[in-house]
Amino acid sequence: MAMLGGAAAAWPLAARAQPAGGMRHLGVLMAPHANNPEVQANAAALRQGLVEHDWREGNNLRIDWRWAGSDPALFRRHAAELVALGPEVLLALGSAAVAALREQTSTIPIVFVSVVDPVDQGFVKNLAHPGGNVTGFSNYEPPMAGKWLGMLAQLTPPIARVAVVYNPATTPYAGLMLQAIEAAAPSFAVSIKAATVHNDAELETTMAGLSREAHSGLLVLPNAFTTDRPAALVALAARYRLPAVYAWRFFVTAGGLMCYGVDRADLFRRSASYVDRILKGEKPADLPVQAPTKFELVINLKTAKTLGITIAPSLLDDADEVIE
Repeated sequence: MAMLGGAAAAWPLAARAQPAGGMRHLGVLMAPHANNPEVQANAAALRQGLVEHDWREGNNLRIDWRWAGSDPALFRRHAAELVALGPEVLLALGSAAVAALREQTSTIPIVFVSVVDPVDQGFVKNLAHPGGNVTGFSNYEPPMAGKWLGMLAQLTPPIARVAVVYNPATTPYAGLMLQAIEAAAPSFAVSIKAATVHNDAELETTMAGLSREAHSGLLVLPNAFTTDRPAALVALAARYRLPAVYAWRFFVTAGGLMCYGVDRADLFRRSASYVDRILKGEKPADLPVQAPTKFELVINLKTAKTLGITIAPSLLDDADEVIE
């Protein structure tokens, strides 16, 4: 008995944790809603990445999915539900999901995808050695905000004032981004205004008010609220004739002017490698936070013509895709 006990203690964590029948357990908390095409694409990318590591949903891996939209209360409720189910690993899309899950557990490993500056947000101790139960794949660092402003500065007629649109309830990192945006603004001779919105009515009021100020533009911060309503944002920008820069490609394919952002599907594919390593016994504290490696600049020239603006040739030359 003593020998058997000693042998069991020496077994790898993954082998001891494996449920009966060989089925392992992953919980996923995502935004926005499940029927959002972008979310469906991200989920497919995660499944693809898991298959590359020989994990197949419903075969040797159980996945419990939860979708919170942009509702903070729903994030908290779904986080509690997932933790109560006892998964071996949790995967979280965005800061709101990570924060909600951390309120529920300090022991279940959490792999995040698409989080801004996880050190300053307090999710990890440092990028190389996260410590605790959280690690993952970051997306935007605050200095990238200068790139977005620089894109707006390459429009004719020139932009003189920029409204930074976000929902504070779903953008806990907004302060970090705003600091970087305001620091970069003098270089582009623009003034910055934080435009906080909590619902669709406030979003339209903000757009209407901005349209009455000449030479105005929009910078839409990436967050669950804005990601949940690309069609509405693009339609309002068109109605009020406001040039806008976004963080994600799907805004531009929906008719938005331009974007510079991370290939988020690539982040989801890569995140499967950390799920795999944790299921095999590695600790999140020892897995370094990884930075994005794929970015894309997409410009919609049809939208530019509709708005009556010209985009600098140098910016067009840098674009990965130009929609005619």
